[in-house]
Amino acid sequence: MRWIPDWLIYIVAIAAIFLVLSRFAQHNDSPEALPDTQEAGALLGPPSAFDPSVLVDVAPASSGLGTAFAVSEDGWWVTARHVVDSCDKVGIVVARNSAVPVSDVKVSLFADLALLKTGRAPVALAIDASETHFTVGEQAFLVGFPQGRPGEAYASLVGRQTLVARGRYDLEEPVLVWAELGRTSGMNGSLSGISGGPALAANGQVIGVTIAEAVRRGRLYTVSPSSLARLFQLEHVEAEGAPGPRMSPETYGEQADALRRSLAVAQVVCVGPGAAHH
Repeated sequence: MRWIPDWLIYIVAIAAIFLVLSRFAQHNDSPEALPDTQEAGALLGPPSAFDPSVLVDVAPASSGLGTAFAVSEDGWWVTARHVVDSCDKVGIVVARNSAVPVSDVKVSLFADLALLKTGRAPVALAIDASETHFTVGEQAFLVGFPQGRPGEAYASLVGRQTLVARGRYDLEEPVLVWAELGRTSGMNGSLSGISGGPALAANGQVIGVTIAEAVRRGRLYTVSPSSLARLFQLEHVEAEGAPGPRMSPETYGEQADALRRSLAVAQVVCVGPGAAHH
């Protein structure tokens, strides 16, 4: 098996400490979103032209770190488009200082999503693409590598918005909005680096992909499950995983660690344009 050289991992990891904050789509300088008006327990309605919009700035391509999760044991992974778009090389970290190279990157043109291909994946997660049963106030557990290290958060569903991305690429997409309720002990500030990681329901099924945050408002944004299903259909990818462990506010840290140890959730390394030649 061909590996990305250790020295390259070190360089990218060091660079990511400073660069990953700008790679995670945020909107700290955008106007305040409309107040959250839906009542807890109400069924989440379908995307609408009347949904409030949120603007994010997609930073120029650079080296950095993100998160991915496996959706089939034949080697398909999901991450956020802004994590891997325009990278010279992409790798999935499988052990300390070692990464498996990604042989194919398929980016979505309608959502902040990308598919990555490796030779295989040890464990794959199940996707729940149905949104008809979502209720305001239900919880999700977001797993990944915030700030370049293992971490997680949990949040409650607020509603829908339309995410408007401008910068390195332009798109508009319906997203789910979550109010953060808790996170890894001792982790303050931005959760950048968790981008591309799964948002899991209490039953262990993936119901979204983390793509943005609003630090000042304590909000997290995930890709709609229907966008995931659409990407799988367009790229003819069969998501054939199994549910992860059941999660709760009391156990989600332990269960998130188990997902990372099994490599169902892994760190992504992006080597930015020109970095591999320096």
